[in-house]
Amino acid sequence: MTYQKKTGLGRGLSALLNDSEPAPAAPSKPQSQSQAPAPKEDNTSPGNISFIKLTEIEVNPFQPRTEFDPVALNELAESIQVQGLIQPITVRKVSDNSYQLISGERRLRASKIAGIDEIPAYIRTANDQQMLEMALIENIQRENLNSIEVALSFQRMIDECSLKQEELGDRVSKNRSTVTNYLRLLKLPPAIQASIRDNQISMGHAKAILGLDDVDKQLFIHDEIVKGGLSVRKAEELVRDIQQEKKKKGPAQRQLFAPEYRKIEDDLASKFATRVKLKVQGKGKGAIEIPFLSEDDLSRILELLDW
Repeated sequence: MTYQKKTGLGRGLSALLNDSEPAPAAPSKPQSQSQAPAPKEDNTSPGNISFIKLTEIEVNPFQPRTEFDPVALNELAESIQVQGLIQPITVRKVSDNSYQLISGERRLRASKIAGIDEIPAYIRTANDQQMLEMALIENIQRENLNSIEVALSFQRMIDECSLKQEELGDRVSKNRSTVTNYLRLLKLPPAIQASIRDNQISMGHAKAILGLDDVDKQLFIHDEIVKGGLSVRKAEELVRDIQQEKKKKGPAQRQLFAPEYRKIEDDLASKFATRVKLKVQGKGKGAIEIPFLSEDDLSRILELLDW
């Protein structure tokens, strides 16, 4: 699909939604069954807000967000049961009695949990590309979106909306270097991406890991961060150590972090309950380094060695 740049798109979601004027207030529902029913108006044309049955709304196929906190959803559902849904969702009309969600999936899910039948919705006109941009920008602007979800959203906007990184930065109000840093996360091995997604490591840790090109070394640093609870600063120091070690090694020397060496280090670290480092030199020579934190720690290690 060919993307045509439109005036005002750089302002983000509000421009995409054409919100040049305040949105009309959500219509109030009848307060009493005894009142004579007023003639029913058709408020389901684009530009209006109307109450729509949840069964008539399908989720946005372009939704970039993949996970929703069940605790937060239940809390929102309880609030909706008491106060109702204050902020309408946004949908586009597909056909009579059929709508597609543009933004507000968290509110839609919570409303289903709350057991309500209808939800206030702002009805818009949008094509598939605009749907994608609106959904991506709306999600990117959320503070609780994890870094991998942001990176995937950026990549989708580049691939599916034919945007350059500078144009993407304009859409989401971020500079190019920030966009680039997020996109680089997608070059990391899947195991590391999963740790970022699950908040086991931070984006700062990931940036340190990206200082290494070798996948085995990246995975080694990742394992050290997770197992040892290393800070970003410690992770950066460890990466620098590996980079300096690489410069010292000759072409005939075996890789320090080859799988067999890494396994030996891991096994020794488990035995001594401390990080163990192998220092491998040429011609099969090397040393094993076992650090200790105090005299008591040294005594503990010596006992394990049957000293």
